[in-house]
Amino acid sequence: MIDFSLSDEQRQIQSLARQFAKDVIIPNAASYDREESYPAEIVAQAAELGLLNTIIPETVGGLGLGMLEEVIIAEELAYGCMGIYTILMASELGITPILLAGSKEQQERFLSPLLDGPKLAAFALSEPDNGSDAAAMKTRARFEGDEVILNGSKMWISNGGIADLNVVFASFDPEKKHQGTLAVVVEKGTPGLSHQKIHGKLGQRATYTAELIFEDVRVPAANILGEPGDGFRIAMQTLDKTRIPVAAGSVGIARRALDESVSYAAERKAFGKPINRFQAIQFKLADIKIGVETARWQTYYAAYLVDAGLPHTQASAIAKTYASDIAFDAANEAIQIHGGYGYVAEYPVEKLLRDVKLNQIYEGTNEIQRLVIARTLTD
Repeated sequence: MIDFSLSDEQRQIQSLARQFAKDVIIPNAASYDREESYPAEIVAQAAELGLLNTIIPETVGGLGLGMLEEVIIAEELAYGCMGIYTILMASELGITPILLAGSKEQQERFLSPLLDGPKLAAFALSEPDNGSDAAAMKTRARFEGDEVILNGSKMWISNGGIADLNVVFASFDPEKKHQGTLAVVVEKGTPGLSHQKIHGKLGQRATYTAELIFEDVRVPAANILGEPGDGFRIAMQTLDKTRIPVAAGSVGIARRALDESVSYAAERKAFGKPINRFQAIQFKLADIKIGVETARWQTYYAAYLVDAGLPHTQASAIAKTYASDIAFDAANEAIQIHGGYGYVAEYPVEKLLRDVKLNQIYEGTNEIQRLVIARTLTD
């Protein structure tokens, strides 16, 4: 028998995250978006409530939540603001390679400090000249004694520059391509590490996004995750998991678009009656609802596979692609339902569209996801 219900604990987590989004995120989201400012106070409150770094295992003092719990939280946070969601979920992204490939000693050394206050992690893979072609990375690593020396730059890094630790991917032997890469932890304040904040983003403006610059950055070889040569594999295994919370965030955006549209359509009148009485509007609302429900269940299914230790590459790619596509469509239709008011910042739906566009791009573009799905069918 298949059980589609959440446990009591999961419902409590959902209620906590939903109330946090309602009371703390939504009232402040527009101002952080407008000012492109980092919501430090909100991140601190999320940490106090246990909504930050939730996947740090119990063995090192964390909550050790599973993927399903993570996506439950992700949906609620994104409903409030996708930009603030990305801060919290990008930290989970930065933690994931350490969980996948880090030794017990590394997990204790790197993850336990993140539990002491509102501290963040970051995942540094993309570069100025490559994003989807991760194997073509130009950031270089060379070995000198018991140290690794990094030179190069990483682009579009969520939490970059403010994170307390960064999992950085670099090439130590370009001729070996995938097999010549490594993953290494670089802590904030390491000499030679600097950053440049990226301004002028279309959406998700509350997220601190930066270029990370490495100039003879020396870190202990003991910070390498797994073995030299494992970097690309670790990156891909990480993204196989973390694109599922991206799908959940997209569900949150789509649900918010639906709620805003239902509310507006009940109040707005045309030709003497509320516009929700017109079939054209009803069909738009119905299509958004179809998208929300189907995307959520695909996302839950992918999360279930992760938690059960089953193969999930195809399911996570489907969830990320489908959910982000339907969320973009939902936000677009929400603007159409709102008419001229949807086009201005007085109503939140224009921000939903700006924010969710990135979900079709980051953690593997939807074109790359379709390639991943196709390969699971043909290889």
